[in-house]
Formats: sequence, structure tokens, C-alpha cells
Amino acid sequence: MPAKPLSLHVPEPGCRPGDTPDFSNFEIPRAGEVTRPAVDVDPNEIRDMAFSIVRVLNKKGEAVGDWAGALSADELREGLRHMLTLRVYDERMLTAQRQGKTSFYAQHLGEEAVSCAVAGALAKGDMNFPTYRQAGLLIAAGYPLETMMNQIYSNAADPLKGRQLPICYSSKEHGFFTVSGNLGTQFLQAVGWAMGSAIAGDTKIAAGWIGDGSTAESDFHAAMVFASTYRAPVMLNIVNNQWAISSFQGIARGGVGTFAARGHGFGIPAIRVDGNDYLATRAVASWAAERARSGHGPTLIEYVTYRAGAHSSSDDPSVYRSPEEAAAWPLGDPIERLKSHLIVLDEWSEERHEQAKAEAMDTVRTAQKAAEANGTLQDGAQPSPRDMFDQVFKDMPPHLVRQRQEAGF
Repeated sequence: MPAKPLSLHVPEPGCRPGDTPDFSNFEIPRAGEVTRPAVDVDPNEIRDMAFSIVRVLNKKGEAVGDWAGALSADELREGLRHMLTLRVYDERMLTAQRQGKTSFYAQHLGEEAVSCAVAGALAKGDMNFPTYRQAGLLIAAGYPLETMMNQIYSNAADPLKGRQLPICYSSKEHGFFTVSGNLGTQFLQAVGWAMGSAIAGDTKIAAGWIGDGSTAESDFHAAMVFASTYRAPVMLNIVNNQWAISSFQGIARGGVGTFAARGHGFGIPAIRVDGNDYLATRAVASWAAERARSGHGPTLIEYVTYRAGAHSSSDDPSVYRSPEEAAAWPLGDPIERLKSHLIVLDEWSEERHEQAKAEAMDTVRTAQKAAEANGTLQDGAQPSPRDMFDQVFKDMPPHLVRQRQEAGF
């Protein structure tokens, strides 16, 4: 009998352009259903947390369960303002890209709670190794918006002198390691930095960031091996926004069920959390940070969220997913959910929210005006070509000195 030809299984998303979005198979536990374990828990005792989702905010906007109650009203209002600022910043910078003032931009639309909330769980001196969708870490840490925009515009005031792709920020002072366009590398770097901190007897931890698509790269697995073996004081964050450019998350996830479940093979505690729930995200990140500082090693966290916008200014999501899918996403809008919670607490109102939005717009516009006065991709002062020779070597080698002189610098 002739052998049957071999075949491959290629995962397909549940919805393509022209289809009606259907998230009926997406299991969402009730808010407060997942209990909060002790910070020194044995990873084997919480294996089920890699398949559930930690949620705090219910449909009424109430905070319920073991993970609730850790934040004051002032902290919640501050988190809401950070997210509003990030959303307005995104809108203005994407428009600037369409106007030719910068070459490239990537939005955070729908994912604002992830980076803004995690920022509150970290301490000064901790180091993030981010992707290009964690600008909320900088905003929450007080990094000047004008400086961020100078980097976007690659003007003469750009702290990176035009040597980095727009959105590839860098600030050691604010715990933000230089963004690498080669995604995946920063995950392993975060583990190495955390190991170095422990070797030096320091108290600072690291936070590695990776997207769902990049977990398919070898850097992810190498990072997991070292983090597990040496119990590195690191928070390992997977932002599962459902889409890696035009590939849906099932391609990178494979048959493991969830991204968090990959922690099991390495003996690392793994938790899934509602990435559109500011309170849940902050609580889980704080738990992981405490675990790392207490010498209990790494935690793998999968933030379940949704990329509501395009992958970047170079992307058109309408060619690979339904335009209605973002609106159908069952975990909602992170800003609206936190706003509703504050209103339930009688600590906010629709009027105050509109005022906060206007204040965020005014802050961003003021910073943008100042940054554009320094120059944009089209107009104004730009970094000198001389800068390409600087900050490469501690002592510039003779051949680069000659090249710089030959170039007239």
C-alpha cells in the first residue's frame, strides 16, 4: 500500500477580513476568581495560573478578590492620567509621521495599561529591557515628553543623535535600556543584567519584555534557561496582544495552549493576567517584583491584551484581520475600565475625565511644539554626521580618526 503524503498543520486565526469577529472560545474567568498565592510559593503549586487569567475589575467596575485593594485613589488617578497621556502622545506622533515629520512610529493603542501599570511595581534603579511598545514605562517614570519627541524626530536635540530608529528610546536614569529593533535579544539581556546585579550584591531587579511573536525566537528559550538555572531576580513579561505584525498569536504559541505555560518546562512560576485591567496588571507585577527581590527568582507573566491599532505606521491591519475585531475584544478598553472603577469609588466623574483628557492634550501639544522647534525629519537642525563616530569606542582608534578627518569632521 503506497505511503500517504506527509502534511503540515498551519494554525489559522478565527477571523479574517470579511468575517464576523468571534471570541466565544476565549475563556474569561470571573473577576476575583484567581487567588493570590504566597510570594514564596512553589511553582508546581500554581501551575493552573498559566491557564487562567488574573482579573480584578468586574463588569460593574468594582475591584474584587485577593489581588484587589492595594492601590489608593491617588495612585489610580495617576495611572489613569499616565494612560491618557500615552494615548494622546500616540495620536500626535502617528499624525506627525503621516505628515512626514518622522519616518516611523508604533502605537500602544489598547495596551496602555500594561506598561503604565508595571512601571508602578518597579523601583528606581531597576532596569527594563523593553520592546518598542512600552513607552508607558517612560511616561510613568517622568521622562520628559519633549525629549521623547526629539528622539522621534531625530533632530539636533535627540539624545541618541539620530543613530536609533524612531521609538527606540534609551534612558539609564529612568530604567529604560535602549530598545533594540531586533526583538528577542532584550529578553536574554534582561536575565544577564539581573544576574549581574545579584553577583554584585545589589538590590535592583530587571524586567524583560517580549511580544507573543518573538517568543518563537531562540533568545526567549535561552533567557528562560539562564533565569531558571540561576534563579535570576528578573520579571519576564510576555505581552500577548494577539498579533505579531500580520501573524496571529497561534503561530508563535504552537500547541502549548498559552504562552505562560512555557514557564512550566523551566520550573518558573507562570501567571496570565488581564492586561487591560490596570489593577490586576499592577498587582501581578508587584507580586513578581517582590518575589525577585526576596530571592525567589524569576516569574513569567503573560499579559493578555489586544493591539487595537496597526503594528506600526508601515502596517495595514485591514489586510489580515477584521476591522471590527478590536471593538469585539472581550477585555475592553483599559482606560475606560479604570475610569469606570474610579467613578464607582466616587473618586472620578465624566466631567473630570474630559478635563483630564484636555489636560493631557495640552501637555502633549506643548511638548510637541517645543520639540518641533528643535527640528523634524523635514525641517530644522539635525544631528551632525560627526556624531556617528562618537560613543562607539572609549578611545577612538586611529583608523576612525582618519575617516572622520577625511569626511571633514
